[in-house]
Amino acid sequence: MSATPTTSPDRAELAPNSWVELYEQHSRNVYYLALRTLGDPTSAQDVTHDVFLKAFRSLERFRGRASLRTWLYRITINHCRSLLASWQRRNVVPTDNVEILDSASNTDSPLRVLEVAELGERIQKTLDALPEEYSLLLLLVADEQLSYQEVASLTEQTADAVRGKLYRARKAFIEQFQKTE
Repeated sequence: MSATPTTSPDRAELAPNSWVELYEQHSRNVYYLALRTLGDPTSAQDVTHDVFLKAFRSLERFRGRASLRTWLYRITINHCRSLLASWQRRNVVPTDNVEILDSASNTDSPLRVLEVAELGERIQKTLDALPEEYSLLLLLVADEQLSYQEVASLTEQTADAVRGKLYRARKAFIEQFQKTE
């Protein structure tokens, strides 16, 4: 399904089943990136659907210089940034993050579920307090497990610049996490 660097796939090559496979393979990661960026499960769901619609519509612009995953993340990041900059996003307070509770196992005790939820909220507050670039870098490397080169491609920087900024982002995260209740 991935394209070679010299050619890009066209819509005809990606049959409906291929699009279904692409969605099934990447939608959870796209959703999670959107959720961590926006902090709202409903908005993250909407973004996930929008990303795949945009990908389908702009497939002819996919050059194959990056993996499809990286390309989808770039679309996700740009779409989330647009939402965050919009008037509606600046004036609407997101609801509680239900996804944090989903990370606890059904067999966990209620105390464990509460601890996981509190830790998740504390991590999210810390990420929200960091500059946008730092929180994005941390999410891409820690949560999405992208390589420095993939992050560099997404953020249009060099891998060395990503490495340096990630060092500062981790340091800032630790300092902010210690201040957060």
